[in-house]
Amino acid sequence: MKNPADQFKRAGLIANVDKKSGAPVIRKAATLLAAAGRTVLADATTAAMAGLKVETCADDTTLAKQCDLLLVFGGDGTMLRVARDVAGSRTPILGINLGNLGFLTAVPFKQMAEALARVLAGEFSIDSRPIIEATSHVMGRPLTQTALNDFVISRGAGSRMIELEVRVDEELLTRYRCDGLIVSAPTGSTAYSLSAGGAIVSPDAEVFTLTPICPHTLSNRSVIVSLDSTITVQALASRPETVLAADGQVETKLNEGDSVVIRRSDRELRLVKLKGQSFFRTLRQKLNWSGSNV
Repeated sequence: MKNPADQFKRAGLIANVDKKSGAPVIRKAATLLAAAGRTVLADATTAAMAGLKVETCADDTTLAKQCDLLLVFGGDGTMLRVARDVAGSRTPILGINLGNLGFLTAVPFKQMAEALARVLAGEFSIDSRPIIEATSHVMGRPLTQTALNDFVISRGAGSRMIELEVRVDEELLTRYRCDGLIVSAPTGSTAYSLSAGGAIVSPDAEVFTLTPICPHTLSNRSVIVSLDSTITVQALASRPETVLAADGQVETKLNEGDSVVIRRSDRELRLVKLKGQSFFRTLRQKLNWSGSNV
């Protein structure tokens, strides 16, 4: 039987270059991949940080196009950045966690060598995660952004609540007075939405989660709708400032009357999942639930 890892002839390395302590892990990964007969590449900043003498690409997007497999070293924030850069490339990603808590970077750095050996032995599957996109008109100009976890429409620096009107497939859901609204993809249910009281959603569930942040009306609760829905959020007031954030990393100011239309993108992210890994096992371990062996 053909080893599915035979398709991984060129492997690219991307790291959070602020985590200097990860340099030895990155160098070890490069050594192991080269010893296994794979061509190793890296983005320019990662190569410089880790002291790698490999072929380099200017950015993540270019690197993904040149590789059959990406190894991303960092935390979930690094994975979110890379996800937006490479979504749609179909290049699968293996996340190596250089920190503590990570749902997307599923492999702890101390287990990197073992995990890489298992991948090269074909002990993996590909987990496809939906990407969501938000289209808005800001200052009369169209703007489209993508996210893996969520879009958050929230107040800026002011302390007052904002007012938002939310429609699902053009039907009015409600008008919120709140600190903000989280519209999360299945992958993002364990991020900001969870902190705000939203449900934990299995990543293979085809749903959006709409979770208000500190709503004025106590009966406002998290709402689950189909991932095929179109969600429209309109800012109803000019004060305080209203901000749209993609995965908590890219912010855009919204003006009174501006609308944001959120829907499923036609792109997706492909994650490498080792055999034996599961979402529920990760939940037990990361959240210290009963039944965890950690």
